[in-house]
Amino acid sequence: MAVIELKGIKRHYCLGEVTVKALDGVDVNIERTEFVAIMGASGSGKSTLMNIIGCLDVPTEGSYILDGLDTSGATDDGLADIRNKKIGFVFQGFNLLQKTTALENVELPLLYDRGGRGGDAAKLAKAALERVGLGDRLHHIPNRLSGGQQQRVAIARALVTRPAIIIADEPTGNLDTEMSHEIMRLFTELNDSGITIVMVTHEEDIAGWTKRKIMLRDGRIIGEARGQDGGAA
Repeated sequence: MAVIELKGIKRHYCLGEVTVKALDGVDVNIERTEFVAIMGASGSGKSTLMNIIGCLDVPTEGSYILDGLDTSGATDDGLADIRNKKIGFVFQGFNLLQKTTALENVELPLLYDRGGRGGDAAKLAKAALERVGLGDRLHHIPNRLSGGQQQRVAIARALVTRPAIIIADEPTGNLDTEMSHEIMRLFTELNDSGITIVMVTHEEDIAGWTKRKIMLRDGRIIGEARGQDGGAA
Protein backbone atom coordinates (compact mmCIF):
# COMPACT_ATOMS: atom_id res chain seq x y z
CA MET A 1 0.00 0.00 0.00
CA ALA A 2 1.42 3.38 -1.02
CA VAL A 3 2.00 5.84 1.79
CA ILE A 4 3.19 8.51 -0.69
CA GLU A 5 1.38 9.06 -4.02
CA LEU A 6 2.62 11.86 -6.26
CA LYS A 7 0.94 12.34 -9.63
CA GLY A 8 1.90 14.88 -12.27
CA ILE A 9 3.80 17.05 -9.81
CA LYS A 10 5.08 20.31 -11.23
CA ARG A 11 6.71 23.13 -9.31
CA HIS A 12 7.44 26.22 -11.37
CA TYR A 13 8.88 29.52 -10.15
CA CYS A 14 8.65 32.82 -11.98
CA LEU A 15 11.84 34.87 -11.83
CA GLY A 16 11.00 38.01 -13.71
CA GLU A 17 10.12 36.90 -17.22
CA VAL A 18 11.78 33.51 -16.76
CA THR A 19 9.92 30.40 -15.56
CA VAL A 20 12.10 27.91 -13.71
CA LYS A 21 10.74 24.37 -13.83
CA ALA A 22 12.11 22.94 -10.58
CA LEU A 23 9.85 19.90 -11.03
CA ASP A 24 8.28 19.16 -14.39
CA GLY A 25 5.92 16.21 -14.18
CA VAL A 26 6.93 13.80 -11.43
CA ASP A 27 5.04 10.60 -10.65
CA VAL A 28 6.19 8.64 -7.61
CA ASN A 29 4.62 6.01 -5.39
CA ILE A 30 6.42 4.97 -2.22
CA GLU A 31 5.08 1.95 -0.40
CA ARG A 32 4.75 1.63 3.33
CA THR A 33 8.00 0.35 4.94
CA GLU A 34 10.19 1.31 1.97
CA PHE A 35 13.61 2.94 2.43
CA VAL A 36 14.11 5.27 -0.55
CA ALA A 37 16.91 7.61 -1.58
CA ILE A 38 16.17 10.64 -3.77
CA MET A 39 19.29 11.56 -5.69
CA GLY A 40 20.47 14.15 -8.16
CA ALA A 41 23.00 16.89 -8.76
CA SER A 42 22.52 20.43 -7.51
CA GLY A 43 19.55 21.92 -9.35
CA SER A 44 18.04 18.54 -10.21
CA GLY A 45 14.89 19.18 -8.17
CA LYS A 46 15.55 16.78 -5.29
CA SER A 47 15.24 19.43 -2.58
CA THR A 48 12.03 20.77 -4.15
CA LEU A 49 10.62 17.24 -4.24
CA MET A 50 11.58 16.72 -0.61
CA ASN A 51 9.85 19.97 0.36
CA ILE A 52 6.64 18.87 -1.37
CA ILE A 53 6.74 15.39 0.19
CA GLY A 54 7.34 17.07 3.54
CA CYS A 55 4.42 19.51 3.05
CA LEU A 56 6.85 22.41 3.34
CA ASP A 57 5.84 23.53 -0.15
CA VAL A 58 2.93 22.90 -2.51
CA PRO A 59 3.03 21.96 -6.18
CA THR A 60 2.06 24.28 -9.00
CA GLU A 61 0.20 21.34 -10.55
CA GLY A 62 -0.47 17.74 -9.62
CA SER A 63 -1.73 15.83 -6.63
CA TYR A 64 -0.10 14.50 -3.48
CA ILE A 65 -1.72 11.95 -1.20
CA LEU A 66 0.12 11.20 2.04
CA ASP A 67 -0.98 8.21 4.10
CA GLY A 68 -4.42 8.37 2.50
CA LEU A 69 -4.80 12.13 3.04
CA ASP A 70 -5.15 14.39 0.00
CA THR A 71 -3.01 17.46 0.68
CA SER A 72 -4.49 19.48 -2.21
CA GLY A 73 -5.97 22.76 -1.09
CA ALA A 74 -4.66 22.51 2.46
CA THR A 75 -4.13 25.84 4.19
CA ASP A 76 -0.82 26.73 5.84
CA ASP A 77 -2.30 25.64 9.19
CA GLY A 78 -3.58 22.46 7.58
CA LEU A 79 -0.14 21.67 6.17
CA ALA A 80 1.40 22.32 9.60
CA ASP A 81 -1.04 19.81 11.13
CA ILE A 82 -0.16 17.25 8.45
CA ARG A 83 3.54 17.73 9.12
CA ASN A 84 3.04 17.27 12.86
CA LYS A 85 0.85 14.20 12.52
CA LYS A 86 2.36 12.41 9.55
CA ILE A 87 6.03 13.38 9.13
CA GLY A 88 9.22 13.21 11.15
CA PHE A 89 12.15 15.30 9.87
CA VAL A 90 15.89 14.70 10.22
CA PHE A 91 18.21 17.43 8.90
CA GLN A 92 21.88 17.66 8.02
CA GLY A 93 22.47 20.30 10.68
CA PHE A 94 20.59 18.41 13.44
CA ASN A 95 18.48 21.52 14.28
CA LEU A 96 18.62 20.92 18.03
CA LEU A 97 18.02 23.61 20.65
CA GLN A 98 21.50 24.14 22.02
CA LYS A 99 20.59 25.07 25.63
CA THR A 100 18.04 22.27 25.96
CA THR A 101 18.66 18.69 27.03
CA ALA A 102 18.29 15.71 24.70
CA LEU A 103 15.08 14.75 26.50
CA GLU A 104 13.60 18.23 26.14
CA ASN A 105 14.58 18.41 22.46
CA VAL A 106 12.76 15.15 21.78
CA GLU A 107 9.70 16.26 23.77
CA LEU A 108 9.33 19.39 21.63
CA PRO A 109 7.11 17.99 18.82
CA LEU A 110 4.68 16.66 21.41
CA LEU A 111 4.12 20.17 22.72
CA TYR A 112 2.62 21.10 19.33
CA ASP A 113 0.55 17.94 19.06
CA ARG A 114 -3.13 18.79 18.82
CA GLY A 115 -4.12 15.24 17.98
CA GLY A 116 -4.14 13.95 21.53
CA ARG A 117 -1.14 11.65 21.06
CA GLY A 118 1.05 13.47 23.53
CA GLY A 119 0.29 11.58 26.70
CA ASP A 120 3.27 11.63 29.01
CA ALA A 121 5.72 13.56 26.84
CA ALA A 122 8.74 12.83 29.02
CA LYS A 123 7.98 9.09 29.01
CA LEU A 124 7.55 9.00 25.23
CA ALA A 125 10.72 11.05 24.67
CA LYS A 126 12.71 8.79 26.98
CA ALA A 127 11.48 5.72 25.09
CA ALA A 128 12.46 7.31 21.75
CA LEU A 129 15.96 8.12 23.02
CA GLU A 130 16.36 4.60 24.34
CA ARG A 131 15.32 3.29 20.94
CA VAL A 132 18.23 5.13 19.30
CA GLY A 133 20.70 4.03 21.97
CA LEU A 134 20.84 7.22 24.04
CA GLY A 135 19.05 6.14 27.20
CA ASP A 136 22.12 7.22 29.19
CA ARG A 137 22.27 10.70 27.61
CA LEU A 138 18.81 12.03 28.48
CA HIS A 139 20.02 15.12 30.30
CA HIS A 140 22.99 16.05 28.11
CA ILE A 141 22.82 19.27 26.11
CA PRO A 142 23.95 19.08 22.46
CA ASN A 143 27.47 20.46 22.96
CA ARG A 144 28.17 17.55 25.32
CA LEU A 145 27.28 15.06 22.58
CA SER A 146 29.22 13.93 19.50
CA GLY A 147 27.89 14.71 16.05
CA GLY A 148 26.60 11.16 15.70
CA GLN A 149 24.86 11.36 19.07
CA GLN A 150 23.29 14.70 18.15
CA GLN A 151 21.91 13.14 14.97
CA ARG A 152 20.53 10.26 17.07
CA VAL A 153 18.71 12.83 19.21
CA ALA A 154 17.29 14.33 16.01
CA ILE A 155 16.16 10.88 14.88
CA ALA A 156 14.50 10.25 18.24
CA ARG A 157 12.71 13.59 17.89
CA ALA A 158 11.48 12.50 14.44
CA LEU A 159 10.23 9.20 15.87
CA VAL A 160 8.48 10.46 18.99
CA THR A 161 5.19 11.38 17.29
CA ARG A 162 5.02 7.98 15.55
CA PRO A 163 4.82 9.52 12.05
CA ALA A 164 3.77 7.80 8.84
CA ILE A 165 7.14 8.66 7.24
CA ILE A 166 10.54 9.99 8.19
CA ILE A 167 12.21 12.43 5.79
CA ALA A 168 15.98 12.69 6.14
CA ASP A 169 17.71 15.54 4.31
CA GLU A 170 21.43 14.76 3.81
CA PRO A 171 21.46 13.24 7.33
CA THR A 172 25.15 12.30 7.22
CA GLY A 173 26.39 15.50 5.57
CA ASN A 174 28.03 16.81 8.75
CA LEU A 175 29.45 13.47 9.90
CA ASP A 176 32.68 11.58 9.26
CA THR A 177 32.62 8.17 7.60
CA GLU A 178 32.43 6.13 10.80
CA MET A 179 29.60 8.19 12.25
CA SER A 180 27.82 8.22 8.87
CA HIS A 181 27.79 4.43 8.83
CA GLU A 182 26.59 4.40 12.44
CA ILE A 183 23.62 6.59 11.51
CA MET A 184 22.85 4.55 8.40
CA ARG A 185 22.88 1.34 10.44
CA LEU A 186 20.34 2.96 12.75
CA PHE A 187 18.13 4.00 9.82
CA THR A 188 18.35 0.44 8.49
CA GLU A 189 17.28 -0.98 11.86
CA LEU A 190 14.36 1.46 12.03
CA ASN A 191 13.30 0.60 8.49
CA ASP A 192 13.53 -3.11 9.28
CA SER A 193 11.12 -2.47 12.15
CA GLY A 194 8.56 -1.11 9.66
CA ILE A 195 9.28 2.62 9.45
CA THR A 196 9.07 4.29 6.02
CA ILE A 197 12.11 6.47 5.31
CA VAL A 198 12.68 8.91 2.43
CA MET A 199 16.23 10.25 2.30
CA VAL A 200 17.69 12.98 0.11
CA THR A 201 21.38 12.50 -0.58
CA HIS A 202 23.97 13.16 -3.27
CA GLU A 203 26.34 10.51 -1.88
CA GLU A 204 26.31 7.17 -3.71
CA ASP A 205 27.76 5.24 -0.77
CA ILE A 206 25.05 6.54 1.56
CA ALA A 207 22.33 5.82 -0.99
CA GLY A 208 23.71 2.29 -1.14
CA TRP A 209 22.22 1.63 2.27
CA THR A 210 18.70 2.18 0.97
CA LYS A 211 16.47 -0.29 -0.82
CA ARG A 212 15.49 1.93 -3.75
CA LYS A 213 17.05 4.93 -5.47
CA ILE A 214 15.15 7.55 -7.48
CA MET A 215 17.34 9.72 -9.72
CA LEU A 216 16.34 13.24 -10.78
CA ARG A 217 17.69 15.55 -13.45
CA ASP A 218 16.23 18.88 -14.56
CA GLY A 219 13.06 18.33 -12.57
CA ARG A 220 12.27 14.90 -13.99
CA ILE A 221 12.83 11.35 -12.87
CA ILE A 222 15.46 9.84 -15.15
CA GLY A 223 15.72 6.43 -13.55
CA GLU A 224 15.29 4.17 -10.56
CA ALA A 225 17.42 1.41 -9.13
CA ARG A 226 17.09 -1.13 -6.38
CA GLY A 227 19.64 -0.74 -3.62
CA GLN A 228 21.29 -3.42 -1.61
CA ASP A 229 18.49 -3.93 0.93
CA GLY A 230 20.47 -1.97 3.46
CA GLY A 231 23.50 -3.89 2.37
CA ALA A 232 26.34 -1.40 2.81
CA ALA A 233 29.05 -2.43 5.22
